[in-house]
Order: sequence, then structure tokens, then C-alpha cells
Amino acid sequence: MTYPEVKVHLGCGDRYIPGFVHVDVVEREHVDWVHDVRTLPMFSDGEVGLIYASHVLEYFDWFEVIGVLREWNRVLKAGGTLRLAVPDFEALVWLYNKHGIALVLGAIYGRIEVNGEAIYHRMAYDYPSLALVLRLAGFKNIRLWDWRETEHAEIDDCSRAYYPHMDETGVHLSLNVEATK
Repeated sequence: MTYPEVKVHLGCGDRYIPGFVHVDVVEREHVDWVHDVRTLPMFSDGEVGLIYASHVLEYFDWFEVIGVLREWNRVLKAGGTLRLAVPDFEALVWLYNKHGIALVLGAIYGRIEVNGEAIYHRMAYDYPSLALVLRLAGFKNIRLWDWRETEHAEIDDCSRAYYPHMDETGVHLSLNVEATK
């Protein structure tokens, strides 16, 4: 497949973003490539302008995340953007200290079922730790991004998670960070 101005949504799950190429390990009607996002052999070096991965990176442990990010970097064109969203460990600690463990268990341990197998979060990030792995994988211009200011702002995914749920005056539970190649 060839796509003009390639934008890729990795680990898309049920979320469909018009104009994006969707890659997920589970087959769904809108998924263009059923594949583990650790590797992206369907894309050439420097082919992709934007990669978006919302609440995907935390499923890779500390020992593999640099390799995964380097692979994502490989397919990005020079100046291309990697846009990530992960559970915000700092916000979760605040929530834990205020309300106890019950409210943070799902975000910390996250469990999804993939092809009949349960997989769990393997890593937690705050801004410094996420910036570190991005730098180690060769990314630069690391910064926060606001879900309201993206071309996928209308997509209700975890990048816009709050406590209380959907209350933008509450605590934003997603650490949204982007970087460039």
C-alpha cells in the first residue's frame, strides 16, 4: 500500500482517525495492518510524517522500549513527529495520595486482552523518564502536547482522560508528549 502524506495510528484499537493508517495487533474493520507495533516492516525508512500512539508505550518494558522507539524513529521522515500519550504516573501518585489505590489500579496495571491473551502495562512514566527514553532513541524537540490542538481532537481516547471522568477541570491523567526525528 502507498499512502500520500503518511500519518500512522499505532495500537489504534477501536479508534478510527480519518486520514491515518491504522496498525493494531487485533483485526478490526478499520485496521490497515494487523501487526505487533514493535516493528513496522510495512513502512520504509523515512516514509511517515506523523506517528500517533495513545496508551501503547506502557505495554513495553524498560529493556525493549528503546528498541521500539528506534524502530518508530526509523520510519519517520526527517522532522517527522512522534505523538505519544501514556498514563501520567505523577498524576496517578497525586490521585493515590488523595483517594487511595482503587482509583489508580487500572491506569497503573492496565489489562487488555489481545487474541485471547491478557497483557498488562510493563512501565510507568513521568515526564523526565519519558523524555529520557525518547532522547535515547534519537528523538529531539521533546514537549507536551494538548489533545484539543490536534487533528484527532474529536477522537475520544485515553489522551483526554481526566478524573473525574471527562471533567476537564479535574486531574488530567494522560501524559501527552511529542518529539521529532
